[in-house]
Amino acid sequence: MIRRRDLAMLAAVAAAAPGGASAGASEGAPGTGRLTTDRLRSANVPGEVRISVYLPPGYEERPAQAYPLMLLLHGGDGSEKDLARFAGVIDAAVAAGRVPALAVAMPGAGRSLYMDYRDRSERWETFIIQELLPHLRATLPVAATRQRTFVGGWSMGGLGSLRLAFKHPETFAAVAAVEPAVEPALAWREIGPKVKFWRSDEIYERIFGAPVDQAYWAANNPASIAKRDPRRLIDLGIYLEVGDQDMLYLTHGVEFLHRVLFDGGIAHEYRLVRGAEHVGPSLAPRLADALGFIGRQIDPPDWIDRQVTETRAVMDDQKRAAGLPVEAVDPRRIRSW
Repeated sequence: MIRRRDLAMLAAVAAAAPGGASAGASEGAPGTGRLTTDRLRSANVPGEVRISVYLPPGYEERPAQAYPLMLLLHGGDGSEKDLARFAGVIDAAVAAGRVPALAVAMPGAGRSLYMDYRDRSERWETFIIQELLPHLRATLPVAATRQRTFVGGWSMGGLGSLRLAFKHPETFAAVAAVEPAVEPALAWREIGPKVKFWRSDEIYERIFGAPVDQAYWAANNPASIAKRDPRRLIDLGIYLEVGDQDMLYLTHGVEFLHRVLFDGGIAHEYRLVRGAEHVGPSLAPRLADALGFIGRQIDPPDWIDRQVTETRAVMDDQKRAAGLPVEAVDPRRIRSW
């Protein structure tokens, strides 16, 4: 089995290399956000959880503004310190108008998969929903509404963000998952060696029970959640992406989830990034693209204009002439075939 700590170290080296993800400009420089560290003692997880927080440039001059809030979840064996690697990417996305000024928070969650463990010894999902979000809303200048609350992450964090959003669509308006570590399966028995070489039985059994509780695994698997009741996700913005060279074969898991969503008629964005790997310089521009998606959820573009509506009317007439049904437009759903 690959040691994920070694993979995390390689990712940190890649991020520090030329062309890698920005470590963020120094606090207080013009056009840069502010990074701080918070701590939260929890009744649901051991000890004290450290939280890195990014506040956008100029927030001191707008203390009454309620910024959108995004939870950004780190990958396996990462920590809250990983937010500093991408602070410059967030700065640039805000400066370019790809995303409105927003607050970003990253809790340090170890290798938890951001889950409530089967034996209840650690309850990370409960911590995030019941403790972390209320704490951030009480201590930061952020909105307290679903419409302005978002979640995303990469690798393990991408998996965690999908699980949180799919299980709690009433809490999050959108999820942006970069190279999420999802399995290409709806049932535990379908998981093969191309997954288990990087996620060991020890990890599975620590979190899902020993032996693995297959029903509990399915109840927490994003693809199984989406397959079981896609209607619950109809109002959730969903962004999926993965590199086509991903060394962990995550290409197949993300494609599998995309297909489950597609077959369920759930509108979403899916990108297969040509030439991109699991680590290295591609992560910075890919995170920028994910932030652009979040920006379009916060401030939807005016893509439906007179030309669109008039052209749709012409196409609808042609469909009727061909004996095809004409359906009402619902941007939450994929247009049926």
